[in-house]
Amino acid sequence: MSPDASCPYVLIPGEINLDLILHGFDRFPALGQEVLVNECLMTLGSASAIAAVGLSRLGVPVRFVGRIGADDWGNRCLDAMQAAGVDTTFVLSTTEVKTGVTVSISAAADRALVTFPGTIGELTIDDIPAEAWEGVGHLHVSSFYLQRSLRPAIPQLFQHARDREVTVSLDPGGDPEARWEEGVRDAIGLADLFLPNEVELEGIGRQPDPAQSLATLQRYGATVVAKLGARGCLTVASGKTEVVSSPRVTVVDTTGAGDSFNAGFLAAWLRRAPLIDCMRDGVYCGALATRGLGGTTTQPDGRELATFRSGQSKPLL
Repeated sequence: MSPDASCPYVLIPGEINLDLILHGFDRFPALGQEVLVNECLMTLGSASAIAAVGLSRLGVPVRFVGRIGADDWGNRCLDAMQAAGVDTTFVLSTTEVKTGVTVSISAAADRALVTFPGTIGELTIDDIPAEAWEGVGHLHVSSFYLQRSLRPAIPQLFQHARDREVTVSLDPGGDPEARWEEGVRDAIGLADLFLPNEVELEGIGRQPDPAQSLATLQRYGATVVAKLGARGCLTVASGKTEVVSSPRVTVVDTTGAGDSFNAGFLAAWLRRAPLIDCMRDGVYCGALATRGLGGTTTQPDGRELATFRSGQSKPLL
């Protein structure tokens, strides 16, 4: 889809890695055993890149800053992003570290991930040049915990965005150490939108009930929208709890569903849609992305989203 001239550029400084998805097993592998799967796909991965491609398909212009290895894995990722219309001018290539790879052992219900980080954690704030900010109206950061070199400077990055009157969104991603350390709260306080999933919401909010955790984190100032997987999403606005249920689709693979939610939500939010409509578009995009293997293979473009949205609004006969 061609970029929407009325929509500002979204700047995404983020991680880039390749996904190897092994799908359809009759039992999960254990040490010393071999398990056969029905399908295999090597495709673009990483939360940041999946969100970038999803936004671009919805007509939002996206500029990406990241690091890849000077290898075939990195080239595959870069080709996929460029084919989707993402501006990769400021992606850096290095011969010192390989591009990261995630192996996803996947079924329709859930998946397990094994990741070789490679360049995933190598991006620094110094890798984001002044030229990358030209025309930018929104900054989105995913994978707070995986981007170990950028993470300490994320509050500084967000403050820089605010000084430029650029809006900010943050998806923390999972914490492999399950510590949910305090630095993320400083970042939330400088963001306009905070987009965790249910596990991240509980870990950072320190409350087992999603609504309680959401209320706790909302005190930092950002609008918090929690992704609840098959149960849709949740927020609290003007003291009122708002829930959007997930539509029915045939789920093949949940890889990147939350990142596709981010794309759908942000595309609507940047066009100044009401919050509830942003939530619906996010849920629809997340659901549609689960229809095929990988995070980007079945992401909708603007026309498909509009058609799906129209179908959901029709009463059942």
